Amino acid sequence: MKKWMNGLLAGAAVLALSACGGGDETVDGSTENSNEESTLAKIEEADKFVVGVKFDTRLFGLKDPGTGEVEGFDIDIAKEIAKELLGDENKIELKEVTSKTRIPLLDNGQIDAIIATMTITEERKKEVNFSDVYFEAGQSLLVEKGSDIQGIDDIGAGTKVLAVKGATSGQNLLEQAPDAEVIELENYQEAFLALQSGQGDALTTDNSILYGMAEENSDYEVVGGTFTDEPYGIAVRKGDDEFTEKINEILADLKASGRYDEIYEKWIGESPE
Repeated sequence: MKKWMNGLLAGAAVLALSACGGGDETVDGSTENSNEESTLAKIEEADKFVVGVKFDTRLFGLKDPGTGEVEGFDIDIAKEIAKELLGDENKIELKEVTSKTRIPLLDNGQIDAIIATMTITEERKKEVNFSDVYFEAGQSLLVEKGSDIQGIDDIGAGTKVLAVKGATSGQNLLEQAPDAEVIELENYQEAFLALQSGQGDALTTDNSILYGMAEENSDYEVVGGTFTDEPYGIAVRKGDDEFTEKINEILADLKASGRYDEIYEKWIGESPE
C-alpha cells in the first residue's frame, strides 16, 4: 500500500509541474514561460502593429474630432515602425492611452508598444523596456515674440513665470532662478490664457507641450532650449529584449536616412539639435 501511495504522489507531482507550465530555466536560475508568444511573432501573426498613443497632445498625438484621424510626431514614428515590420504603414492600430492606463494596457497585451511622450525614468524601467531616446524633451520657456526673456538666465527678481499646479515645473524653475515669482494655474489651458492676458512674463513646462501652444498662437515662441532632461522612449513589455532591439534598429535607420529629421521638422518646425 505504501509503495502504491508513493507512486501516486510522484505521478501527481509530475502532473502538477506540467500544469504549471514548468518553464525553461535561464542561466541565472529564473524561469521563462516558453509558451509566451514574442511581440514580434504576435505582430506578424496579426499582420498589425497595435500602438498606445495620446489623442490629446498637440503635435505628438491629437485626434481631429471632425475626421477622427489621429496625427502627430508620435504617430508618424509609429507608422515608420509598422512600415519596417509589416511593409505597410497602414497596418497599424492606434489605441488611446493616458499616463495612468498606458503601462497596464501594455502589460495585459492590448497594445504592442507605447509611443506617447513617455519620459524614460529609472522607476519606469522597473516596469517596461525602453528603446533608445527618440525625442529629447525637457522643460523650457514660452514667451511672447519680442520678449526680453530668451532663456533661463533672463529670469530674475520680479519675473512672473506661469506654471501648473501639481507639476514639478515651478519648483524646477525656482532651482534655476530662485528670485522669480512662480504663479501656478489649474491646467495648461488656463496657464496659456494667463500668459496671453499679461498675467505672466513666461510660461514653463515640458517643451513638447509648449511647442503645441506656440503652434496654436504664432505670437508666442519657445526660447532658450531646455533646462531639465526628459528624454522620451518607446516602451515595450518588460523583458522583451528582441523587440526592443528591433525598434532601436529602426530608429537608428530613420536617423541615418534623414527620415527622422523630416518628421521632426514637419511637427516641431525646426531641425533637431
